Amino acid sequence: MQKIFSSLVILAILAQGVIASAQERITLKDAIQTALKNSYDIKLVENTVEIAKNNNDYGVAGALPTITATANENKTSSTIQQKFNDAARNTTKPGVSGTTVNGGVTASFIIFNGYRIQTTKERLAALENQSNSFLKNQIQTTTATVMQQYYNIVRQQAYLTTIEKSIDASQQRLDIVKAKQKVGVANEADLLQSSLDLNALIQAKENQFLVIDQAKDDLLNTMVMPAGSIITISDSIFVDGSLNFKDIEAKSLLNPSLQSAEQQIKINQLIEKETRALMYPTLRASTGYNYNSNQSAAGFSLLNETYGTFLGVNLSIPLYAGGASKKNYKNAKINTTSANMQYQNAIARMSTNVSKTFQSYQTSVKQLNTESENYQMSQALLNLIMQKFQLGQATIVDVKQAQQSFEAAGFRLVSLVYTAKVAELELKRLSNQLAF
Repeated sequence: MQKIFSSLVILAILAQGVIASAQERITLKDAIQTALKNSYDIKLVENTVEIAKNNNDYGVAGALPTITATANENKTSSTIQQKFNDAARNTTKPGVSGTTVNGGVTASFIIFNGYRIQTTKERLAALENQSNSFLKNQIQTTTATVMQQYYNIVRQQAYLTTIEKSIDASQQRLDIVKAKQKVGVANEADLLQSSLDLNALIQAKENQFLVIDQAKDDLLNTMVMPAGSIITISDSIFVDGSLNFKDIEAKSLLNPSLQSAEQQIKINQLIEKETRALMYPTLRASTGYNYNSNQSAAGFSLLNETYGTFLGVNLSIPLYAGGASKKNYKNAKINTTSANMQYQNAIARMSTNVSKTFQSYQTSVKQLNTESENYQMSQALLNLIMQKFQLGQATIVDVKQAQQSFEAAGFRLVSLVYTAKVAELELKRLSNQLAF
């Protein structure tokens, strides 16, 4: 595999495009750090993590007492009519004012509810762990996206360099034809054909600038930067040829997406326990302080007050609810089975993705040395044909064919290296080894 790295020096040369001095140079590390800082997708998942963290609390699980305070005051205006055995004591008074005041503080605490509180707390902790797995997966996904878009720009710039080198050859060919025409050894057709070929390459160069600008906009979008921002990337693509299938396959089980699917099984199992706990009795203790006061301007009692503490125990036993609790428990068990199936399916998909991606990676890496040699030979051939053409030992058709071979070899080499790099990045993402 060491030959791969030496052969890719050619790609490093290909990747050096024309760079404006006013542009800001961005490295791969800069691009990734900016994307991880600004990505809306990551921020949304971070909000989910924060919510799960806030919910992972004994109070949310119902383990802490609930304390409520109440206060009420009513004023009345009534007509009182009282009759006694002694008619002289009979009273009728309209518009008698009265005041009723009551209030209190009550604290309630669940002593037992079928261990539902403990189970709920475990589920909230599992949800927090799962949200962290979602965040890790999103970070890996965003990082991989930035890397692919970054190296795509490098690839497109390498294409541009190949076109520019071919333009140089076409310009040289045109100059030779013009010089030969002056001395009468070249015809008008050769001059026109050389000019047409040069113009076609110049147009291809302009189109390639457009492709590069659009690739940069894709990267800027992932980095959450304004489209059209002036950035410069001057880099090369080097492929790590040391990846091992067995190692990738084993570490792929640590992929955050698989971990979140596995955590979902545990969450559903805990939901089962919570649902089953609804069928158990609930024992609740309560205590507090009450105050009641009734005042009246007339009547049998002008003032009546009661106040003091209380302590009570409440036992609630579910007897019958139309079979809803049993059905909910059965549904919870089905959901757990579904979660386990989804996890097994995710493992199978992961295994398939690793296998297919490694095949692509391995095939591309094997072809790199040969394609690198092809590029060197095509470049040497073009130089040789140009020398022969200048000496009159090769035709314009020979030069054009050599140019086309050079362009095709350059494009194939860059495409192959990029394909191998994308496969490498995907394997590292799948095996949770993506780093920068």
